[in-house]
Formats: sequence, C-alpha cells, structure tokens
Amino acid sequence: MRKTILITGASSGFGTAAARRFAQGGWQLILTGRRIDRLKLLQEELRATTTSILALDVRHREAVSEALGSLEPDVLLNNAGLALGLEPAWATDPQDWETMVDTNVKGVMYCTRAVLPGMVARNRGHVVNIGSTAGSWPYPGGNVYGATKAFVEQFSRNLRADLLGTRVRVSYLAPGMAQTEFSAVRFKGDAERAGLVYAGAAALQAEDIAEIVYFVTNLPGHVNVNALEVMSIDQSWGHLAVHRRNDAPTP
Repeated sequence: MRKTILITGASSGFGTAAARRFAQGGWQLILTGRRIDRLKLLQEELRATTTSILALDVRHREAVSEALGSLEPDVLLNNAGLALGLEPAWATDPQDWETMVDTNVKGVMYCTRAVLPGMVARNRGHVVNIGSTAGSWPYPGGNVYGATKAFVEQFSRNLRADLLGTRVRVSYLAPGMAQTEFSAVRFKGDAERAGLVYAGAAALQAEDIAEIVYFVTNLPGHVNVNALEVMSIDQSWGHLAVHRRNDAPTP
C-alpha cells in the first residue's frame, strides 16, 4: 500500500524538495501552500505520482481544520514557516513578529491538531516538524524567529510525551544555514542582501533536508528520531560575544 505525505509550505524550499524526494520514493503527495500557481507547476512536474494540491494559509485555524481534518496522511511535514527582518528587538516591525508567530507557531499547532486525532485513531503516523538551529543558538536579530523555533522544538517533545503508548512518531529537525528563498523572504526581496548570507560558504541545500526527512520517515516503525540538528560543514557555533568598552571599570 502506497503511503501518503502531507507537506505544508510545499511551494518552495524544503517543501518543494521534499515533494520531489517522496515522489521519487513512490509516495502519494498532498501539497499545500499559499502560492497555488507554484503548486500547479509542481503537480504537473510530478504527474507520474498521485499528487493533490491545496491552497492553504496555515495561519487560519478554521481553514486548516476544514482542509486537513478529513485527510489521512501517513506523514505530516510541518514545513511552512518564515523569518522576517534582522533588526534588534527594539527596532523591529511588530507586524513581522505577529506574522512569524502566526505562521511558525500557530500554523504548526493548527496543522498538527487537524490530523493528529486520525493518526491516533489509526494508531500509526508520523509528524515531522521543521525547526531551526536558531531555536537553540541565538544570534543578534533572531529574537522572535528564534523563539518561534524554540517553541516548535518543545512542542515536538511534548507531543512525544502525549503519544507514548501509541505508534505515532514525532520528529524535530533543526537545519542551520540553508540556501533557499529563506533570506530573500527575511529581507523582503532584497536579493543582494540575501546573497551575502551565503557568500563564500557551502550552505545546506533544500535537497539535503529533503533527504534527511525521507530517511527519518522511512526507518522501521519502532524507531523514533526525536530531534536532529544539521549544519553545513562551513557553519558552526561562534565564540561567546563580549562587548569591550574603553570606560570599563578596573577590577
């Protein structure tokens, strides 16, 4: 029996790459996103695979419940998410904060809540939540984005606690720097600024993350990858930041 994966945010980046990888593996696909034109193109590309597409904004709870509540995916890939801005907390646009919370936090909650009762009733399924290294390792300007991804990690862990005794799996995947539309969205279309993020480094690619998701979801049913953090070899943790002042008091 062919398995089915439901992918949110499938119109670009990790979502599109995951759709291609799972199609290659013979899975049926349910792809959602706000940009239906892109989903139609992807559906046409993957026409050899059974692919359904849904125009969906994960920020809208009732729409999510109506669209996803009757579906029976074997895997839910909560991929829809974004970062907006890199300003310090006192200078950011509060609307950007709200958009990140509504998408990265509420969207994951809504989509999970829509399909989880069915998974529990069938006693099988797998929820894979895409987080970020920003959820564990802060950086200047990451303020609310990092906080939303920290939520996704803890939500994933608490889901695992709730689901103990069932055959429903939950995995949290935290990519580091990855070269997708992420920075272009963060900088609101400033391609030059976005390009500087990846200059001189071999960043992760969307296909890398798709391959990891495929691996995690195709392990034997008794194996649950709780959390997995992945970075490019050209990225690591920095030293602790210290602000040096000429007028610092002498010990």
